[in-house]
Amino acid sequence: MKRYALEITVHAQDDLGDIGEYIESRDGEEQAHAVLDSLLEAVHSLQSLPERGNHPPEMKRLGLTGVRELHVMSYRVLYQIAAGTVYVVAFISARRDVQAQLSERLLR
Repeated sequence: MKRYALEITVHAQDDLGDIGEYIESRDGEEQAHAVLDSLLEAVHSLQSLPERGNHPPEMKRLGLTGVRELHVMSYRVLYQIAAGTVYVVAFISARRDVQAQLSERLLR
């Protein structure tokens, strides 16, 4: 079985930091670590089966057919596969509109 390289982009790393801070402020450090560990475990599993993620309908409507997503708890992990590498581009809340969250990112 082919093993893919993994790269978590700077924006996605920022997302993880934001998620961790938010959860820690509401539910404590232990819960924040548990959620982040689950997200990172799921991301690392993409190294062996990256094609298993679906194509988000919001991305398809924008013509971004190369973007895939993996659902982990109440989060969506957006990623692309290119040249033997999985590029994680965003960790976003499944409770919020994807396009709105990505638009906010562009305004940062």
